Amino acid sequence: MTKVYNFSAGPAVLPEAVLQEAAAEMLDYQGCGMSVMEMSHRSSAFKGIIDQAEKDLRDLVGIPENYRVLFLQGGGSTQFAMVPMNLMRGIAVGGADGSVGHADYIVTGTWSKKALAEAQRFGDARCIATSVDTNFDRVPDMANIQVNADADYVYICMNETVNGNVLRELPDTQGKPLVADMSSCFLSEPIDVERYGLIFAGAQKNVGPAGVTIVIVREDLIPEGDLPGVPTMMQYRTHADAGSLYNTPPCYAIYICGKVFKWLKSQGGLAGMQKTNQDKAALLYDYLDKSNLFRGFVRPQDRSLMNVTFTAGDELDAAFVAEAKARGFENLKGHRSVGGLRASIYNAMPVEGVQALVEFMREFEAHHSCSSQSI
Repeated sequence: MTKVYNFSAGPAVLPEAVLQEAAAEMLDYQGCGMSVMEMSHRSSAFKGIIDQAEKDLRDLVGIPENYRVLFLQGGGSTQFAMVPMNLMRGIAVGGADGSVGHADYIVTGTWSKKALAEAQRFGDARCIATSVDTNFDRVPDMANIQVNADADYVYICMNETVNGNVLRELPDTQGKPLVADMSSCFLSEPIDVERYGLIFAGAQKNVGPAGVTIVIVREDLIPEGDLPGVPTMMQYRTHADAGSLYNTPPCYAIYICGKVFKWLKSQGGLAGMQKTNQDKAALLYDYLDKSNLFRGFVRPQDRSLMNVTFTAGDELDAAFVAEAKARGFENLKGHRSVGGLRASIYNAMPVEGVQALVEFMREFEAHHSCSSQSI
């Protein structure tokens, strides 16, 4: 088998130990005679899988009892709609008096920009801070951020997967619930859940395969009763009351997530992963800072530990991707909307993979520096 290092932004690399364990159970899960892919989501075997996954996630993160954990489908893009549908009070109370909901959004990149546009379909969603004027090469200064008094919540994207920036300090929401898209940094470091009203994360970055989205929501924010005009499947109450089993959930994806939770515990938990992730990112950023060829896109204090965005220059980026692939480094092309290069170094990327990438980058730089000097 050819060994490659997969730097994809998602679906992304998974821990080898998890894949080996899942492979061993593929045809027969713990003596039940069938694969998890085949078993009923109403079976006692799967009930054990989903219950244990939630327990391990609660233990890992330290999720308080007054927060519900939901295993949903539709990815972060569906959450862009579910959040305003459930949390904007004009919708959550049925809008019977003609009222509309209000929400404040901090736009730091591609995904928070998309989330704002989606929320504007349902109510008065406003951008109160953004770094769009500098092409999202930083997060905006939020020291004097003004949250509107009528806001039902304040929304952030903790880590912008496309642009490669991260929020290191949370905004002062002035008492409003904070909603965070953590899709590309979830479980990469400790989380103080009580600082948030709602957290969501598409699993296909740090947690598991594509297909499951994890939502952690404070109970008092889940609207009571039916929401007029809101589809049943788009209501958090539907899934909270049914223990994420209202309809057939993404069973196999949840099963893999459960194994990843146990793997994370074996790595020293979230504090252990944070140290490992800091060390990996330092290897790559230190090289970028010293390089005469490669240039990072994001200012140092706002750089993501998960998604490192950079360029070798427009004329060399394609050559770099091609040569990297030939050497066993996959998925280093930047997102189609911004171009350049991107190395996603999620939890499961081993430090050896980052070391190997940096060594290849040194070789690439030396070769192309020599080539340019000989012309």
